[in-house]
Amino acid sequence: MLDLTMFYALYFHIGETEKKCFIEEIPDETMVIGKYRTQLWDKQMRSFLQTTPGLGVHVEIKDPDTKTILSRQYGSDGRFTFTSHTPGEHQICLHSNSTKMALFAGGKLRVHLDIQVGEHTNNYPEIAAKDKLTELQLRARQLLDQVEQIQKEQNYQQYREERFRMTSESTNQHVLWWSIAQTLILIFTGIWQLKHLKSFFEAKKLV
Repeated sequence: MLDLTMFYALYFHIGETEKKCFIEEIPDETMVIGKYRTQLWDKQMRSFLQTTPGLGVHVEIKDPDTKTILSRQYGSDGRFTFTSHTPGEHQICLHSNSTKMALFAGGKLRVHLDIQVGEHTNNYPEIAAKDKLTELQLRARQLLDQVEQIQKEQNYQQYREERFRMTSESTNQHVLWWSIAQTLILIFTGIWQLKHLKSFFEAKKLV
């Protein structure tokens, strides 16, 4: 039997109504390809076997603003593709086709998943054959793609640093105003206590 773990980065199990989500930090204008293959638990064989036709997964992807950029039903194996337009954490969720899973009570699906980002999504042998590139030209193309991806990663890190700095400055400002508010409250409380004590002593003719 073919060992699917040789080709996929990870695998996980999902039940009839389960949903598995992953967070992927992606720069803007970056292509992402997710390749997957599903296997179905067979009670008699007590192992995961190839799924039946029609049984698949639903893929839902949200950008950092929780806006859905992909929501689609797929088959038992294949791939999904999307391009990020906003830098940040993208949520990738997969869940089973519950209507199909209902055909076998207690069914469990194993999903092998490999997510490729940036230049790793390029099929360079196919590009070389299509554009009739020499080995040197292909290598130059790979290097250019890598440089472009590095630049995107650097821009994303700069974006993260700016966000972190803005958050830190906002937090520090709130802490400062809270400290000022606390100080003013203490001052007003002290003044009120002094006036109250003075009135008390005057009423008792102690002063």
